[in-house]
Amino acid sequence: MNDITMRLNADELIKMALREDISSEDVSTNAVMPDAQEGEVELLSKQDGIICGMDVYERVFKILDDSVVVEKYVKDGDEVKKGQLMAKVRGDVRVLLSGERVALNYLQRMSGIATYTHEVAALLEGSKTVLLDTRKTTPNMRIFEKYAVRCGGGQNHRYNLSDGILLKDNHIGAAGSVTKAIQMAKEYAPFVRKIEIETETLDQVKEAVEAGADIIMLDNMDPATMKEAVKIIDGRAKTECSGNVTRENIVNIIDSGVDYVSSGAITYSAPILDISMKNLHVI
Repeated sequence: MNDITMRLNADELIKMALREDISSEDVSTNAVMPDAQEGEVELLSKQDGIICGMDVYERVFKILDDSVVVEKYVKDGDEVKKGQLMAKVRGDVRVLLSGERVALNYLQRMSGIATYTHEVAALLEGSKTVLLDTRKTTPNMRIFEKYAVRCGGGQNHRYNLSDGILLKDNHIGAAGSVTKAIQMAKEYAPFVRKIEIETETLDQVKEAVEAGADIIMLDNMDPATMKEAVKIIDGRAKTECSGNVTRENIVNIIDSGVDYVSSGAITYSAPILDISMKNLHVI
């Protein structure tokens, strides 16, 4: 995550997280460290995994005190091992203590998503199918979670509702039919926008193809039905599989021949990666 992205999009979210954790003061820290004192603490991985969020981790401390120095030994996307020293943080002990939980919350969450995504993406290696995320992200964490997906080897679906057209079952219900929904989207949207539509049956797939959808989502179809849907589409639209896709069942999708598989589980079901700040000492 580069400096421009951080300042334009992430800083205010990080400040909100810090304000949530420190509404007036850090009573515990102020009790044991009433005055400024230089110190150092180590950042250690307690599990094997893919690290993600090192710049966000650093930014938490920099927002509290720009003089804090984070000496990083790993970068986002690196594989880390249990017990590995990933960084040392030097600065005012009060800042190190007050920023610890928020910094670790971001790093653990983002690394957990990157690790889970890496495991799922590995199951698709050798196939033409690309792993995508969804909008099933934690409120106010989307920029961090979608970045973590990329670090883990996945790709991003649309970022938000303004980013692309995806006509789902309730949009189809509102429009009246698959054909009508696609026609209305074509009339409304700029020509540069691709139109994706969700289908649940082979009849809907046929209708979506005839109406000229750019991308056809195959929602909650079994592998045999998906395979038949891909045959019907026959390259006239890109294909995406979605619906309860997890690490455990993704192998069933590979033979269907879909272009993309989207999984909300890579963000909402990913466990955190256990990471700790240890050995704090005054310099």
